[in-house]
Amino acid sequence: MKVKVFNLEGKKKGDVDLPAPFHEEIRPDIIHRAVVSMQANRRQPYGPSPKAGMRHAVSNPGKGRGIARVQRLTQYGNRAAESPNNVGGRRAHPPKVEKDLGKKMNAKERAKARRSALAATTDKNLVVKRGHNISKKGLSLPIVMDKSAENIKTTKEAIDFLMSLGLWDDVERAKKGKKIRAGKGKMRNRRYKSPKSLLVILPNDSEGIRSFSNLPGVDVRTPDQVTVEDLAPGGNIGRLTLFSVRSLNQVGGW
Repeated sequence: MKVKVFNLEGKKKGDVDLPAPFHEEIRPDIIHRAVVSMQANRRQPYGPSPKAGMRHAVSNPGKGRGIARVQRLTQYGNRAAESPNNVGGRRAHPPKVEKDLGKKMNAKERAKARRSALAATTDKNLVVKRGHNISKKGLSLPIVMDKSAENIKTTKEAIDFLMSLGLWDDVERAKKGKKIRAGKGKMRNRRYKSPKSLLVILPNDSEGIRSFSNLPGVDVRTPDQVTVEDLAPGGNIGRLTLFSVRSLNQVGGW
């Protein structure tokens, strides 16, 4: 299978063969499990203090008084405390810090998931179904740039390049989709949520890494850094992806 190679003006410069990983069988089930495993392994242990809900001076009045035999505060009459069924009492089964929240996955299975997610980037139906906007007709996926695109020094040049390929609409979609997160997460250092746009994969020594990184919703990775979660955020396959010719060959070693 061949794909087109584009220059900085968005014009076809030639063709290139897709490496073997792009022909992997697409397995959404394995991809989803790999993403869930990565998210689970990032979770931090948490739990309340062992003394939470138990910091009271209490006494038990004993039986024969016609009242429930629960611990009661010594300073405030008959108010119950400490028991899980009482207001202000401890939790019955709180989360434990020693609990392992991670999820294991076989190394070969994880590698297959990454190749499978990479193969899904070549299917235009999956990319459009995921919500990406591609205004230019007849554009083959994945999109491959020639070496000149690696030397883009400014964000303005990166924007002009994406406009010439008809991909700027997708970046605008991510910019307009930014919203305030629902719930208490907005108070915990993650106030905003933004849709994912392009994934740009460039070699380590490319000047274009910083240029594309400034765009909303755009993620830039090197071939060594790319994970299943980059290719299928949230486990949803078909991310719109850009490669340079060199990075395409490096990914072929997967």
